[in-house]
Amino acid sequence: MRITAAVVESKGGPFALQAVDTGELRPDEVLVRIHAAGVCHTDIVVRDQWYPVPLPAVLGHEGAGLVEQVGSGVVDLAVGDRVSLSFNSCGVCRYCLTGRPSYCVDFFGRNFGSSRPDGSSPLSRGGAPIHGNYFGQSSFATYSVANRRSVVKLTEEIPYEVVAPFGCGIQTGAGSVLNSLRPPAGSSIAVFGAGSVGLAAIMAAALSGCTTIIAVDLKPSRLEMARELGATDTIDATAHDAVERITAITHGGADYSLEVTAAPKVLRQAVECLAPTGVCGLIGAAAFGTEVSLDMNSILIPGRTVRGLVEGDSIPALFIPKLVELWKQGRFPVDRIVALYDFDAIDQAIHDAEAGTVIKPVLRIS
Repeated sequence: MRITAAVVESKGGPFALQAVDTGELRPDEVLVRIHAAGVCHTDIVVRDQWYPVPLPAVLGHEGAGLVEQVGSGVVDLAVGDRVSLSFNSCGVCRYCLTGRPSYCVDFFGRNFGSSRPDGSSPLSRGGAPIHGNYFGQSSFATYSVANRRSVVKLTEEIPYEVVAPFGCGIQTGAGSVLNSLRPPAGSSIAVFGAGSVGLAAIMAAALSGCTTIIAVDLKPSRLEMARELGATDTIDATAHDAVERITAITHGGADYSLEVTAAPKVLRQAVECLAPTGVCGLIGAAAFGTEVSLDMNSILIPGRTVRGLVEGDSIPALFIPKLVELWKQGRFPVDRIVALYDFDAIDQAIHDAEAGTVIKPVLRIS
Protein backbone atom coordinates (compact mmCIF):
# COMPACT_ATOMS: atom_id res chain seq x y z
CA MET A 1 0.00 0.00 0.00
CA ARG A 2 1.38 3.40 -0.97
CA ILE A 3 1.34 6.02 1.81
CA THR A 4 2.91 9.40 2.51
CA ALA A 5 5.43 9.60 5.34
CA ALA A 6 7.87 12.15 6.77
CA VAL A 7 11.34 10.67 6.32
CA VAL A 8 14.49 11.81 8.11
CA GLU A 9 17.44 10.86 5.92
CA SER A 10 20.39 11.82 8.10
CA LYS A 11 21.46 13.46 11.35
CA GLY A 12 19.90 16.90 11.73
CA GLY A 13 18.12 16.62 8.39
CA PRO A 14 14.62 17.80 7.49
CA PHE A 15 11.45 15.74 7.73
CA ALA A 16 10.66 15.27 4.03
CA LEU A 17 7.26 14.02 2.90
CA GLN A 18 7.82 11.04 0.59
CA ALA A 19 5.93 8.13 -0.88
CA VAL A 20 6.67 4.87 0.92
CA ASP A 21 5.01 1.48 0.86
CA THR A 22 3.63 -0.80 3.58
CA GLY A 23 3.81 -4.56 3.37
CA GLU A 24 1.45 -7.28 4.57
CA LEU A 25 0.36 -7.08 8.20
CA ARG A 26 1.89 -9.53 10.63
CA PRO A 27 -0.60 -11.35 12.91
CA ASP A 28 0.11 -8.94 15.79
CA GLU A 29 -0.13 -5.73 13.75
CA VAL A 30 -2.84 -3.17 13.05
CA LEU A 31 -3.13 -0.78 10.12
CA VAL A 32 -4.21 2.64 11.41
CA ARG A 33 -5.16 5.64 9.32
CA ILE A 34 -3.46 8.48 11.15
CA HIS A 35 -5.55 11.60 11.65
CA ALA A 36 -3.24 13.41 14.08
CA ALA A 37 0.24 12.96 15.52
CA GLY A 38 1.97 14.88 18.27
CA VAL A 39 5.53 16.13 17.88
CA CYS A 40 7.59 15.08 20.90
CA HIS A 41 11.01 16.26 22.07
CA THR A 42 12.15 12.66 21.62
CA ASP A 43 11.50 12.86 17.87
CA ILE A 44 13.76 15.90 17.72
CA VAL A 45 16.63 14.36 19.70
CA VAL A 46 16.41 11.21 17.57
CA ARG A 47 16.65 13.34 14.43
CA ASP A 48 19.78 14.85 15.97
CA GLN A 49 21.05 11.36 16.94
CA TRP A 50 21.24 11.89 20.71
CA TYR A 51 19.86 8.36 20.68
CA PRO A 52 21.39 5.92 18.17
CA VAL A 53 18.28 5.28 16.09
CA PRO A 54 19.14 4.07 12.56
CA LEU A 55 18.38 6.44 9.70
CA PRO A 56 16.75 7.03 7.25
CA ALA A 57 13.59 6.45 9.24
CA VAL A 58 9.97 7.40 9.68
CA LEU A 59 9.57 8.73 13.23
CA GLY A 60 6.49 9.84 15.19
CA HIS A 61 5.20 8.12 18.31
CA GLU A 62 2.05 10.00 19.34
CA GLY A 63 -0.41 8.92 16.67
CA ALA A 64 -4.20 8.75 16.75
CA GLY A 65 -6.66 7.61 14.14
CA LEU A 66 -8.96 4.87 12.81
CA VAL A 67 -8.29 1.16 12.47
CA GLU A 68 -8.33 0.18 8.78
CA GLN A 69 -7.21 -3.45 9.04
CA VAL A 70 -6.18 -5.93 11.75
CA GLY A 71 -3.74 -8.82 11.68
CA SER A 72 -4.98 -12.38 12.00
CA GLY A 73 -3.95 -12.59 15.65
CA VAL A 74 -5.68 -9.39 16.76
CA VAL A 75 -9.07 -10.28 18.23
CA ASP A 76 -9.91 -7.25 20.38
CA LEU A 77 -9.86 -4.51 17.73
CA ALA A 78 -12.03 -4.05 14.65
CA VAL A 79 -12.07 -1.93 11.52
CA GLY A 80 -13.46 1.49 12.39
CA ASP A 81 -12.24 1.58 15.99
CA ARG A 82 -10.88 4.92 17.16
CA VAL A 83 -7.42 4.44 18.66
CA SER A 84 -4.49 6.21 20.26
CA LEU A 85 -0.95 4.93 19.73
CA SER A 86 1.65 4.68 22.47
CA PHE A 87 4.93 2.88 23.23
CA ASN A 88 5.72 -0.76 22.51
CA SER A 89 6.79 -3.57 24.85
CA CYS A 90 7.29 -7.32 24.65
CA GLY A 91 4.44 -8.35 26.96
CA VAL A 92 6.24 -11.44 28.27
CA CYS A 93 9.19 -10.27 30.39
CA ARG A 94 8.79 -9.98 34.17
CA TYR A 95 8.40 -6.21 34.00
CA CYS A 96 5.60 -6.40 31.44
CA LEU A 97 3.92 -9.21 33.33
CA THR A 98 3.98 -7.25 36.58
CA GLY A 99 2.39 -4.15 35.04
CA ARG A 100 5.58 -2.17 34.34
CA PRO A 101 5.80 -2.29 30.52
CA SER A 102 7.75 0.98 30.30
CA TYR A 103 10.67 -0.91 31.89
CA CYS A 104 10.39 -3.86 29.48
CA VAL A 105 13.75 -5.59 29.07
CA ASP A 106 13.52 -4.83 25.33
CA PHE A 107 12.10 -1.32 25.68
CA PHE A 108 14.92 0.35 23.79
CA GLY A 109 14.95 -2.18 20.98
CA ARG A 110 11.19 -2.16 20.47
CA ASN A 111 10.89 1.62 20.54
CA PHE A 112 14.17 3.01 19.25
CA GLY A 113 15.33 0.14 17.04
CA SER A 114 13.08 1.33 14.19
CA SER A 115 12.45 -2.24 13.12
CA ARG A 116 10.46 -5.24 14.22
CA PRO A 117 12.16 -7.51 16.76
CA ASP A 118 13.32 -9.76 13.90
CA GLY A 119 15.04 -6.80 12.22
CA SER A 120 12.52 -6.36 9.41
CA SER A 121 10.58 -3.18 8.68
CA PRO A 122 6.93 -2.76 7.68
CA LEU A 123 7.99 0.09 5.37
CA SER A 124 9.87 0.24 2.08
CA ARG A 125 10.83 2.92 -0.44
CA GLY A 126 11.56 2.19 -4.05
CA GLY A 127 11.57 -1.52 -3.28
CA ALA A 128 14.17 -1.23 -0.48
CA PRO A 129 13.38 -1.35 3.25
CA ILE A 130 13.34 1.90 5.19
CA HIS A 131 13.43 2.05 8.97
CA GLY A 132 9.96 1.98 10.51
CA ASN A 133 8.16 0.54 13.54
CA TYR A 134 9.55 3.40 15.67
CA PHE A 135 7.79 3.03 19.05
CA GLY A 136 5.82 0.29 17.34
CA GLN A 137 4.08 2.85 15.13
CA SER A 138 6.11 5.39 13.04
CA SER A 139 3.11 7.70 13.00
CA PHE A 140 4.52 10.63 11.00
CA ALA A 141 2.62 9.10 8.10
CA THR A 142 -0.85 8.90 6.60
CA TYR A 143 -1.03 5.27 7.72
CA SER A 144 0.77 3.37 10.47
CA VAL A 145 1.53 -0.32 10.67
CA ALA A 146 1.35 -0.50 14.45
CA ASN A 147 2.14 -3.31 16.83
CA ARG A 148 -0.96 -4.34 18.78
CA ARG A 149 0.74 -3.50 22.08
CA SER A 150 1.15 0.09 20.91
CA VAL A 151 -2.57 0.51 20.22
CA VAL A 152 -5.10 1.79 22.75
CA LYS A 153 -8.79 1.58 21.90
CA LEU A 154 -10.72 4.76 22.63
CA THR A 155 -14.23 4.29 23.95
CA GLU A 156 -14.94 7.99 24.57
CA GLU A 157 -15.25 10.82 22.06
CA ILE A 158 -12.22 13.09 22.05
CA PRO A 159 -10.66 14.97 19.11
CA TYR A 160 -7.70 13.16 17.60
CA GLU A 161 -5.55 16.28 17.87
CA VAL A 162 -6.15 16.34 21.64
CA VAL A 163 -5.65 12.65 22.39
CA ALA A 164 -2.64 12.12 20.11
CA PRO A 165 -0.06 13.56 22.55
CA PHE A 166 -1.48 11.41 25.36
CA GLY A 167 0.50 8.54 23.80
CA CYS A 168 3.83 9.78 25.15
CA GLY A 169 4.47 13.31 26.40
CA ILE A 170 1.21 13.92 28.22
CA GLN A 171 1.02 10.46 29.77
CA THR A 172 4.68 10.80 30.81
CA GLY A 173 4.13 14.06 32.68
CA ALA A 174 0.81 13.13 34.22
CA GLY A 175 1.81 9.56 34.97
CA SER A 176 5.02 10.62 36.69
CA VAL A 177 2.85 12.34 39.26
CA LEU A 178 -0.23 10.12 39.41
CA ASN A 179 1.45 6.72 38.96
CA SER A 180 5.04 7.19 40.11
CA LEU A 181 5.42 9.87 42.79
CA ARG A 182 1.82 9.71 44.04
CA PRO A 183 2.11 12.84 46.20
CA PRO A 184 -0.41 12.97 49.05
CA ALA A 185 -2.80 15.89 49.35
CA GLY A 186 -1.10 18.87 50.92
CA SER A 187 2.39 18.03 49.66
CA SER A 188 4.74 20.17 47.59
CA ILE A 189 6.30 19.56 44.18
CA ALA A 190 8.74 21.51 41.98
CA VAL A 191 8.67 20.93 38.22
CA PHE A 192 11.78 21.99 36.30
CA GLY A 193 10.67 22.67 32.72
CA ALA A 194 7.23 23.96 31.76
CA GLY A 195 6.90 22.39 28.33
CA SER A 196 4.17 19.91 27.50
CA VAL A 197 5.52 17.18 29.82
CA GLY A 198 6.05 19.59 32.71
CA LEU A 199 2.66 21.21 32.27
CA ALA A 200 0.97 17.80 32.21
CA ALA A 201 2.75 17.07 35.49
CA ILE A 202 1.53 20.38 36.92
CA MET A 203 -2.06 19.60 35.96
CA ALA A 204 -1.70 16.15 37.54
CA ALA A 205 -0.21 17.66 40.72
CA ALA A 206 -3.25 19.91 41.01
CA LEU A 207 -5.49 16.86 40.58
CA SER A 208 -3.52 15.10 43.33
CA GLY A 209 -4.19 17.87 45.83
CA CYS A 210 -0.65 19.23 46.04
CA THR A 211 -0.95 22.60 47.77
CA THR A 212 2.42 23.94 46.64
CA ILE A 213 3.14 23.44 42.95
CA ILE A 214 6.23 25.28 41.69
CA ALA A 215 7.05 25.67 38.00
CA VAL A 216 10.61 26.57 36.97
CA ASP A 217 11.36 27.71 33.42
CA LEU A 218 13.20 30.30 31.35
CA LYS A 219 10.21 31.62 29.41
CA PRO A 220 7.69 33.95 31.09
CA SER A 221 4.91 32.83 28.72
CA ARG A 222 5.29 29.23 29.84
CA LEU A 223 5.36 30.22 33.48
CA GLU A 224 2.12 32.14 32.96
CA MET A 225 0.55 29.06 31.37
CA ALA A 226 1.78 27.00 34.31
CA ARG A 227 -0.05 29.31 36.69
CA GLU A 228 -3.23 29.04 34.65
CA LEU A 229 -3.00 25.23 34.74
CA GLY A 230 -2.41 24.85 38.46
CA ALA A 231 1.01 26.11 39.55
CA THR A 232 0.82 28.06 42.81
CA ASP A 233 4.28 29.57 42.33
CA THR A 234 6.60 30.19 39.39
CA ILE A 235 10.33 30.84 39.16
CA ASP A 236 12.08 32.49 36.22
CA ALA A 237 15.42 30.68 36.28
CA THR A 238 17.07 33.53 34.38
CA ALA A 239 16.43 35.88 37.30
CA HIS A 240 16.45 33.72 40.44
CA ASP A 241 18.34 30.86 42.05
CA ALA A 242 15.77 28.09 41.79
CA VAL A 243 17.03 26.10 44.78
CA GLU A 244 16.98 29.13 47.06
CA ARG A 245 13.53 30.19 45.94
CA ILE A 246 12.03 26.69 46.26
CA THR A 247 13.56 26.26 49.72
CA ALA A 248 12.07 29.58 50.78
CA ILE A 249 8.63 28.92 49.28
CA THR A 250 8.37 25.46 50.87
CA HIS A 251 10.03 26.44 54.19
CA GLY A 252 12.79 23.87 53.87
CA GLY A 253 12.49 22.05 50.54
CA ALA A 254 9.99 20.39 48.24
CA ASP A 255 8.61 16.93 48.95
CA TYR A 256 8.94 16.00 45.28
CA SER A 257 10.61 17.33 42.16
CA LEU A 258 10.63 16.49 38.46
CA GLU A 259 13.49 17.23 36.05
CA VAL A 260 12.16 17.55 32.51
CA THR A 261 14.88 19.58 30.74
CA ALA A 262 17.65 16.94 30.35
CA ALA A 263 20.21 19.50 31.55
CA PRO A 264 22.68 18.07 34.11
CA LYS A 265 22.88 21.30 36.13
CA VAL A 266 19.09 21.36 36.36
CA LEU A 267 18.98 17.78 37.62
CA ARG A 268 21.36 18.81 40.39
CA GLN A 269 19.03 21.67 41.28
CA ALA A 270 16.05 19.31 41.28
CA VAL A 271 17.86 17.13 43.81
CA GLU A 272 19.17 19.95 45.98
CA CYS A 273 15.78 21.66 46.28
CA LEU A 274 14.29 18.63 48.05
CA ALA A 275 13.34 18.35 51.68
CA PRO A 276 14.74 15.42 53.69
CA THR A 277 13.46 12.09 52.25
CA GLY A 278 12.25 13.97 49.17
CA VAL A 279 12.03 12.21 45.79
CA CYS A 280 13.34 13.54 42.47
CA GLY A 281 12.03 12.01 39.25
CA LEU A 282 14.23 12.27 36.16
CA ILE A 283 12.23 12.51 32.94
CA GLY A 284 14.42 14.59 30.60
CA ALA A 285 16.04 12.55 27.81
CA ALA A 286 19.69 13.55 27.51
CA ALA A 287 22.19 12.42 24.90
CA PHE A 288 23.85 9.08 25.55
CA GLY A 289 26.92 9.55 27.73
CA THR A 290 25.62 12.66 29.50
CA GLU A 291 26.85 12.70 33.08
CA VAL A 292 25.79 14.67 36.13
CA SER A 293 27.73 15.70 39.23
CA LEU A 294 26.08 15.31 42.64
CA ASP A 295 27.37 15.71 46.15
CA MET A 296 26.85 12.19 47.48
CA ASN A 297 26.15 13.51 50.96
CA SER A 298 23.33 15.66 49.57
CA ILE A 299 21.58 12.35 48.90
CA LEU A 300 22.85 10.27 51.81
CA ILE A 301 22.32 12.56 54.79
CA PRO A 302 18.82 13.88 53.91
CA GLY A 303 17.73 10.44 52.68
CA ARG A 304 16.74 11.75 49.25
CA THR A 305 15.80 9.51 46.33
CA VAL A 306 16.60 10.04 42.64
CA ARG A 307 14.89 7.76 40.12
CA GLY A 308 14.30 7.59 36.41
CA LEU A 309 10.75 7.73 35.09
CA VAL A 310 9.82 6.31 31.69
CA GLU A 311 6.39 6.96 30.17
CA GLY A 312 5.03 7.87 33.59
CA ASP A 313 5.07 4.24 34.75
CA SER A 314 1.92 3.88 32.65
CA ILE A 315 0.00 0.96 31.27
CA PRO A 316 -1.36 2.92 28.28
CA ALA A 317 -4.51 0.85 27.80
CA LEU A 318 -5.52 1.69 31.37
CA PHE A 319 -4.05 5.15 31.87
CA ILE A 320 -4.91 6.92 28.62
CA PRO A 321 -8.68 6.30 29.05
CA LYS A 322 -8.42 7.79 32.56
CA LEU A 323 -6.80 10.93 31.13
CA VAL A 324 -9.50 11.12 28.46
CA GLU A 325 -12.20 11.03 31.15
CA LEU A 326 -10.41 13.77 33.11
CA TRP A 327 -10.26 15.85 29.92
CA LYS A 328 -13.99 15.32 29.32
CA GLN A 329 -14.70 16.57 32.83
CA GLY A 330 -12.68 19.73 32.16
CA ARG A 331 -10.11 18.80 34.80
CA PHE A 332 -7.22 18.09 32.43
CA PRO A 333 -7.32 20.81 29.73
CA VAL A 334 -4.53 19.57 27.48
CA ASP A 335 -6.08 21.29 24.47
CA ARG A 336 -4.91 24.62 25.90
CA ILE A 337 -1.28 23.79 25.14
CA VAL A 338 -1.80 22.27 21.67
CA ALA A 339 -0.88 24.12 18.47
CA LEU A 340 -2.10 22.58 15.21
CA TYR A 341 -0.08 22.26 11.99
CA ASP A 342 -0.80 20.69 8.63
CA PHE A 343 1.31 17.63 7.87
CA ASP A 344 3.38 19.38 5.24
CA ALA A 345 4.38 21.99 7.84
CA ILE A 346 6.10 19.41 10.05
CA ASP A 347 9.49 21.14 9.87
CA GLN A 348 7.89 24.44 10.88
CA ALA A 349 6.18 22.73 13.80
CA ILE A 350 9.51 21.33 14.97
CA HIS A 351 11.24 24.67 14.50
CA ASP A 352 8.58 26.40 16.58
CA ALA A 353 8.88 23.75 19.30
CA GLU A 354 12.66 24.19 19.43
CA ALA A 355 12.27 27.98 19.57
CA GLY A 356 9.75 27.66 22.38
CA THR A 357 7.08 29.67 20.56
CA VAL A 358 4.61 26.78 20.91
CA ILE A 359 4.26 24.22 23.67
CA LYS A 360 2.83 21.13 22.00
CA PRO A 361 2.73 20.93 18.19
CA VAL A 362 0.26 18.44 16.78
CA LEU A 363 0.11 17.52 13.09
CA ARG A 364 -3.21 17.21 11.27
CA ILE A 365 -2.45 14.38 8.90
CA SER A 366 -5.79 13.36 7.39
